[in-house]
Amino acid sequence: MKNNIKYTIFSALIATLSLQSCKDSYFDKLADNPNQVTIPTLPSLLATSTAKAGLNNYNVASIIVPYVQYTANPSASAAGDTYQSIDFSTTWDALYFAMADANEMKKLAISQGSSEYKGVADVLIAYNLIMVNDLWGNAPFSQAFNITNFTPKYDSGQEVYNQSMALVDEAIVELAKTNATIKLTPANDLIYGASASTERANWLKFAYALKARLLNKVSKTSAYNATAVLSAIDNSFTSNADDAAMGSFVTRNFWASVAIANASQSLGGWLSEQLIDQLNGTTYGLFDPRIAKITDKTINNVYIGTVNGAGNRGTGGNTTKDECYISINSPWTSPTSPIFIATYAELKFIEAEAALTTNRPRAYAAYLAAIGANMDKFQVAATDKAIYLADPRVSVGEASLTKDLIFKEKYVATYLNPEAWNDARRYDYKYKDFTLPVNAVLTDFIRRLDYPQGERSKNGSNVPVDVPRTTRLWWDQ
Repeated sequence: MKNNIKYTIFSALIATLSLQSCKDSYFDKLADNPNQVTIPTLPSLLATSTAKAGLNNYNVASIIVPYVQYTANPSASAAGDTYQSIDFSTTWDALYFAMADANEMKKLAISQGSSEYKGVADVLIAYNLIMVNDLWGNAPFSQAFNITNFTPKYDSGQEVYNQSMALVDEAIVELAKTNATIKLTPANDLIYGASASTERANWLKFAYALKARLLNKVSKTSAYNATAVLSAIDNSFTSNADDAAMGSFVTRNFWASVAIANASQSLGGWLSEQLIDQLNGTTYGLFDPRIAKITDKTINNVYIGTVNGAGNRGTGGNTTKDECYISINSPWTSPTSPIFIATYAELKFIEAEAALTTNRPRAYAAYLAAIGANMDKFQVAATDKAIYLADPRVSVGEASLTKDLIFKEKYVATYLNPEAWNDARRYDYKYKDFTLPVNAVLTDFIRRLDYPQGERSKNGSNVPVDVPRTTRLWWDQ
């Protein structure tokens, strides 16, 4: 733990100073006397914490995108593509810094009697903690914010999951209250700050979305409760307008920076053959119009991806755009696109999965609604959307709906989202034609990360002994 979260609020907030939408009195005071750090306010902590939720979504997604074969490195045997051990200390620290900021917001909210800020703080702590749990399993939390303990113990993966759920449940209680004396400030909320009249309600829906995710994640265990999943969904997003997304950046959307660097001959941002072949008709015999909203055709006027672990197959070298890569023209990855944290489309896919065995009409309606919502979010033309949805390979009817179809379509909807790795593991990587990367250093698909070197150096006595990266987390048995 980075000094066991003994992080000064100044160091945590300073990275947010240049965000255009964070113009509150706290930052004005810093500008007047930059050598004196005042006690942060609830609005300033809200700005920092919501910004970091978007940043950490990107940080974690950057780790997992080669594992689910959204991206592929154009160089053969690249570390991420081939499941090599990589030190992700920076991401670990970023996740705990974010939780520390949100925890400070929670303490201040309690002292000032603000149920709205307390509820949002719970949501944001839970969101970052869930990502830690998904990447590493066992992790410090119960002792993580005790500033007198520099070597906090590790809670088990299941304990961390339970703590995440408790935070979400607490958030639901707080955000259901309508009489907060101190209400959220839209100007400082980088996720739901569009309107003061809907801000609290949107955070409540987001809390229920996280609950649905958590409940659905244990689908392979005896604890799975489809009724509880559906109940959470009933209280969550009702349209694309409810999506949790962070869209305020110092410069531009983080993925757009990857795409721009690629255009400048960087090696990042190339898209995997697995994703491209699903979309271009190779895998399923059905052209998906979302491909044009994700990437651009190559210089050869075709859509073709890079094979994970094999590198670029073209003849022009890694700087020739003869394979597809992340596009700055995409609604997901343009300079002004938001970072999508949780979406209505994802929730409808969770609904389809949860209802599949008990309520096929509901499952089928949710499945079609999920595809349609995702296409709308990708700004697919109405005629192209209608053609795709009418195809008999998509509109299969209630009786023929399968989990395979749900996971196939959800794979596209969770493009560049950390949640995609949870789905891949729950599904045992059974996507059609999904194979181990070429030159993989493991004999099976990756299931977890090694603990980072930075954490070993600070809390080595408590860091669990690493197990093989093919070892499954407790919910992935």
